[in-house]
Amino acid sequence: MTFRQFAFNNVIRNKRLYAAYFLSSLFTVMVFFTFSIFASHPQLTGDNMDSYVSFGMNVAAGIIYVFSFFFVLYSMSSFLQSRKKEFGLLMIQGMSMKQIRSMVFLENMFIGFIATIGGIGLGLVFAKGILLVAENVLIIDNELPFYFPTQPILLTFGCFILLFFFISIFVSYILRSRKLIDLIKGDKKSKGEPKANIFLTILGVLLLGSGYAVALTVDGLMVIAAMIPVIIVVIIGTYLLFTQLSVFIIRRLKRKENFFWHKTNMILLSDLSFRMKDNARSFFLVAIISTVAFSAIGTLYGFQSYITAGLKQVNQTTVSYQDNDTGNEEANVAYIDDTLDKANIDMDKERVTLHYYKLPDDSEVLIAKESDYNRIANLSDNETLHVEDGAPVLMGPEMTLLGVGGETSHEEEAEALKDAVLELDNDTILEPAQMVASNVLPSTTAYYVVSDHDFESLPEPATGENYYAWQETADKEIPLEIAEKLDSKLSAEGIRIGHYEEYIMNKMYGPILFVGLFIGIVFFVSAGSFLYFRLYSDLDEDKKKFQAITKMGLTEKELKKVLNRQTALLFFAPIAVALIHGAVALTALSNMFFYSLLKESTMVLSLFLVIQIVYFFIVRFYYIRQVKQALQ
Repeated sequence: MTFRQFAFNNVIRNKRLYAAYFLSSLFTVMVFFTFSIFASHPQLTGDNMDSYVSFGMNVAAGIIYVFSFFFVLYSMSSFLQSRKKEFGLLMIQGMSMKQIRSMVFLENMFIGFIATIGGIGLGLVFAKGILLVAENVLIIDNELPFYFPTQPILLTFGCFILLFFFISIFVSYILRSRKLIDLIKGDKKSKGEPKANIFLTILGVLLLGSGYAVALTVDGLMVIAAMIPVIIVVIIGTYLLFTQLSVFIIRRLKRKENFFWHKTNMILLSDLSFRMKDNARSFFLVAIISTVAFSAIGTLYGFQSYITAGLKQVNQTTVSYQDNDTGNEEANVAYIDDTLDKANIDMDKERVTLHYYKLPDDSEVLIAKESDYNRIANLSDNETLHVEDGAPVLMGPEMTLLGVGGETSHEEEAEALKDAVLELDNDTILEPAQMVASNVLPSTTAYYVVSDHDFESLPEPATGENYYAWQETADKEIPLEIAEKLDSKLSAEGIRIGHYEEYIMNKMYGPILFVGLFIGIVFFVSAGSFLYFRLYSDLDEDKKKFQAITKMGLTEKELKKVLNRQTALLFFAPIAVALIHGAVALTALSNMFFYSLLKESTMVLSLFLVIQIVYFFIVRFYYIRQVKQALQ
C-alpha cells in the first residue's frame, strides 16, 4: 500500500466525521457555482438594468467565498482535534511529523477535490430549476434559459481547489509543533473543574440586559445611532454568556442536591460544565452567525413588506392622474380612458377639483370639501367622513414609506390640533376638531376637510387642479403590458398605477432579497455544521463514559433520555440565544420605521427553528445509534 493509498483509506475509515465536512463543503461549492451561473448568464450581462443583478450576484459570490475559507478552516481544525490520539499512535509506529503533515495535506486535498467536483455536478443538475426560480423571484424581463456554464465551471473549480490547497498547507503547518506526549494523552489531561468569574458573569448579564434595553426602547433615527454600540455590547455579552454565565448556572445546579441527584441529572451535569467551557467558542460563533442570518433575511423580507405597504397606502385607487401643469390634461385623460376601453377593462371613475389656499406666509394648503373627499373614499373602499359645520378635520397622510405613523397619544393629538389652527388671508380661521390618518387625496402633507356648507364660505382659492381616479370594478389587476404602456407615456405627467409601482419595486428589490436569502442559508447551514463537528468530536469520549455507566445499571431508556438532553442542549442553546438576538434586532427595526414586523419576524424565525429541529432529529438519530453500537 502506497502512502497516497494510506491517506485515501484514512478518509474512508473516518467517513463519519468527514461526512459533515464533505457535505458542507459540497453545499458551499454548489451555492458559489449557482451564483456564478447567474452572474455569467447571457441575459444578465451587458449594458442594461439587469447588470445590477449580475453585480449583486458577484458580490454575493465573493462574500460566500471569503466565508467558505474560514468555515472550511474551522471544520478541518475541529476534525484534527479529534484525531490527536490517532496521530500519536502513528508516531509510535514510526511515522514522522512530516509524514503526518503530508498525510493530512493529501486527505484534505482529496476531500476538497471531490467536494468541488460534486458541488459543480449538483449545480449543473439543479441549474435549470434554480434558473426558473430566479426568473420569478428576480422578476426579469427576459427568460433565463439553461446554458452550459463553461466560465462558471472553470472559475468555481479554480477558486475552490486554490482554497483547499491553502487551507491544507495552513493546517499542515500548525501540526508541526505537536509533541508525542500531548497527542497520546491529549484527551486524558485533567483540566480541573471549570469555574466562573463572578465579576465577568455579572458583567455579561448587564451587557446583554443593557443592549436589549437600548435596542427595544430607542426609535426613529436613534436606532441607527445606537446600532453599532448595541451590537458590540451584545457580542461581548454573548461571549461571556457561554464562557462564564453557563458555567455559573451549572455549578449552582450541581450544588442543589434535590435536583442533582434526581434520576439521570447527575450523569447529564457531571461533565456539562466541561463541555460548556470547551464548546463556548463554538456556541458563541454559532449564535453570532445564526443571528446574522436571521437578522439579514428578516430585515430584507421586512423591508420589502414595509415598502409594499407604503405603496399600497399611497396608491389608494388602481389608477390616478393629477396634471402637473403640462397643458395636456384633457388629452391625457382621454388617452387613459381610451387605453382602458380598448383593453376591455371596466373601471369606475371620479374627478374632483383640489383647491389650494394661500396662507399669510405665502405657502399653500389643501382644503377639500366633505362631498369631494367622500366620493374618492367610496371609490377606493375607504371609510367616509362626516364633518360637522365649524369642525374641520385635519388629515394626516399615512406616509409609512417616510417613517411617519404609529399610535398618537391624546396629549400629542391635542398639541397637533392646537398647532394646526389656520388663518387664511381674509381672516377666516379654521380650528380642526379631530385628526384622521388617510391617503385618500394625493397630498404628502397635512390637509383639511370641511363640510360642504363651510366650504362655500371660504375665500377664493389661490390655485386649483383636477384629480382623476379610476378603480377596477372586479378583483383583477390591469395587465402589466397595459400598465407599462400607460406609465411609459404619462409617468412624467402625473399618472400613478398602484400595482405596477409594486411590480417595479419588487423587480428592483428582488435581486437583493434573493442574494440575502442565499447568503443567510449558507450561514445557517454552516452554523449547523459547526454544531455537528463539536458533537461528534466528543463521541469517542461519550462511548467510553456510557460503557462504564451502563455496567453500573444504566438502562437503555435512561441512556436515550440522557443523550436526548445532551444533544438538545448542544443544538438549541446557541440557537435559542440567536433567536432572541434576532427577535430583538427585528423589533428595533420595527421601531425605526414605526411599522410592525411581527408577522415577517415570526415567519423567518419560525422557519429557521423548524429547519434546526429537523437537523437535530437527524443528527440525534445517528449519534445515539453510534453510542448504542459501542455498548453492544
